[in-house]
Amino acid sequence: MNALRVSFILELTRRDYLDRYAGSVLGWAWALIWPLVPLFIYIMIFGKFMGGRLPGNSGVYAYSIYISAGLIPWLTFSNCITRGCNVFLEKRDIIGKVPVSLPSLLVFVHLSEAVTLVITMGFLLIFLVLSGYEFSRHLLLLPVILYLQQILAFALGLLSATLNVFIRDLKEVVAIVLQLWFWFTPLVYVIGILPDFVKKIMVFNPAFVLTESYHRMFVYNSYPEFSSLLILTVISHALLIAAYAVFRFLEKDVRDFL
Repeated sequence: MNALRVSFILELTRRDYLDRYAGSVLGWAWALIWPLVPLFIYIMIFGKFMGGRLPGNSGVYAYSIYISAGLIPWLTFSNCITRGCNVFLEKRDIIGKVPVSLPSLLVFVHLSEAVTLVITMGFLLIFLVLSGYEFSRHLLLLPVILYLQQILAFALGLLSATLNVFIRDLKEVVAIVLQLWFWFTPLVYVIGILPDFVKKIMVFNPAFVLTESYHRMFVYNSYPEFSSLLILTVISHALLIAAYAVFRFLEKDVRDFL
């Protein structure tokens, strides 16, 4: 049964990619082109043409790396939540015909977005190699940070997907919240420009902990703050348990409403 479930999820992931580029002339080539677009914007537009510089770092591409290290994971994070919020409604035909575990539908969303993340990160690493970037052992923690990020995204996606079945406006609310969350997180700016009272409450922003970890590893060649990661680990897994509990409590109603 588990093998069938894994096969089903992988098939959904494959179809998701096929459907994205179905009918296009370049087909699967778009899977490589699209990840290059944001990287070109971050590296060439912000770093080269606009001359963006990172305070305290004279490197030509330091600001570009700063932006890329934060925005690339954020796009995956936000896409997983946004797409996850509506996945039960989008796949209602499958749910009505196939005895599928509803949370597994979020897994295929995460896998699909993870493919794009890996491709984009791969291009970023190639750029770093070509630009003479000095890799450090701190980057070995990258899978751990990505894991925490996706656990948090899965928990929020599952909770919003469950509630979105009953409150159809929730998808729009989630999109607005993510927009506000984006600007409350130092992704395209440095935290040093913020007022002191904002800096104090920033520690309560889970995305800040994640983004700060990426910046420390990629830009400042240092380890993330382990105490903050430990708290985030507890919060993310607790939220996942709570989201699953809410889903289990409402699962019958969810299937009935669909």
